[in-house]
Amino acid sequence: MAESLPMMLKALRLPAFGQHYQEYQQQAIEKAWGHGQYLSKLCEQEVAQRFQTRVRNWTREARLPRGKSFATLQINELPKVIQQTVIGLKDNTQWALQADNVLLIGPSGVGKSHIAAALGHYLIEQGIRVKWIAATALVQLLQQAKQALDLMGAMSKLDKYRVMIIDDIGYVKKTDSETQVLFEFIAHRYESGSLIITSNQPFSHWDQIFPDTLMTVAAIDRIIHHATIVEIDADSYRKKHQKKCNPSDHWRKE
Repeated sequence: MAESLPMMLKALRLPAFGQHYQEYQQQAIEKAWGHGQYLSKLCEQEVAQRFQTRVRNWTREARLPRGKSFATLQINELPKVIQQTVIGLKDNTQWALQADNVLLIGPSGVGKSHIAAALGHYLIEQGIRVKWIAATALVQLLQQAKQALDLMGAMSKLDKYRVMIIDDIGYVKKTDSETQVLFEFIAHRYESGSLIITSNQPFSHWDQIFPDTLMTVAAIDRIIHHATIVEIDADSYRKKHQKKCNPSDHWRKE
């Protein structure tokens, strides 16, 4: 029976049990563990390993930008109200389970994409599946699917991601074919899956994305319904970094 145990654990898909049962068996003998404590220790290893595997796999498929997490986010450089909003989104992820949206609006370099990526990494750790995609790449994907008469199929495949992060929506070209598939995707996700959208353009300029006023209004209406809007009006992170680190500025002052 003991010889067949590794095979049975493999069949039951309990790899951590297979790796640690002999080690913990010895500890159980030495420390006089009961059966329950021995089994509990093995379960702890299995849960931990499954968590690590899931985070690793989901992070790889999410294609989030590297190095952009809450650990590297200089959140103290943001206005207090923005800090509180971002921390609130992190501390209570119920919005992602309720198909609520997050909009990050502001000029280039203020940290919109960093915040979006940090939220994405954190959500994965909380067991929420995420996908990052540039708006232009998403439009291209949807256009190809539409040409292949499989637009609904392509959008449905993305439904497995509870949260879709669409980066730089303002860079989508204002053409009927591109904006139509983007609008259809926004309508498809409405109240069924969350969107995190970054944009360097305020809502008043979204008529540069969609070809007509009605489509612009309809798109904005669907996005902002059940949404947290984060408008960042602050100095560029890059400019602040240059001010702090540019040695030529120090030389000129002297």
